[in-house]
Amino acid sequence: MSHRWSDRRLVLSAALAVAALVVPVVSPASAAAQRVPASVAAPAKHSPKPTVVLVHGAFADSSGWNGVIARLQHDGYPVIAAANPLRGLDNDAAYVSSLLDTIPGPVILVGHSYGGEVITNAAVGHANVKALVYIAAFAPDEGETGLGLTAQFPGSRLGAALLVRPYEGAGGGGADGYVDPAKFHAVFAADLPVATTDLMAAAQRPVSLAALQTPSGVPAWKTIPSWYMVAGSDQAIPAAAEEFMAKRANAHTVKIKDASHAVMISHPRRTAELITAAAKATG
Repeated sequence: MSHRWSDRRLVLSAALAVAALVVPVVSPASAAAQRVPASVAAPAKHSPKPTVVLVHGAFADSSGWNGVIARLQHDGYPVIAAANPLRGLDNDAAYVSSLLDTIPGPVILVGHSYGGEVITNAAVGHANVKALVYIAAFAPDEGETGLGLTAQFPGSRLGAALLVRPYEGAGGGGADGYVDPAKFHAVFAADLPVATTDLMAAAQRPVSLAALQTPSGVPAWKTIPSWYMVAGSDQAIPAAAEEFMAKRANAHTVKIKDASHAVMISHPRRTAELITAAAKATG
């Protein structure tokens, strides 16, 4: 009995020795690597999405971007809606430029109305600004003014709707322009409900008239890719003026036929889509 058990132990030991020679030892880590596809084990690195900086124009504030912001944030874009001072083109552009200095990554810079003048000047010298997006906005060339561009094309009702109020300030004061609340709906946002535009008119932020009369500097759109949204029924900046500026800037252009000057409020989805198109094209 003991001899047979001893013989079995010898056979079993020999079999284990042979198995050790022919079967490779696989560590847990290498086994896991064999089971996981390479595409999963080493995922591709994706660049972070650019920060979208939104610059409102005259007679408005950053809340006008709310519908656009919600869509951009839903898609994962960091967003900053700058509080445009509306005190003067040089001052306003310097303010937005200083904001751009604080953003380390790529930026998509967006301007509405007078905000287009601001981004045209603020983006100069900022390598992190990858695209300019103009939403029914001024895109002036060097030496041009907002009022001058508006006067070149018929159709604006803004001049007749302005109320001028003097103001005092540390720099000696000046004159502010407001849109007459009685004309705000027709001139600024005819495609929005009157109840909405009544609130917008009451809360509007005036622009220093000097800001609309200050000659623009060297335009950033000459070196930075641009996108443009034309508001086809704009009563503040004529649609023909917008089309002219978009073509001159060689901008990727979309036109919303019946949109008012407040196109980013009445068409937030289309506005967000144009911004994301600029981000994807330059990312």
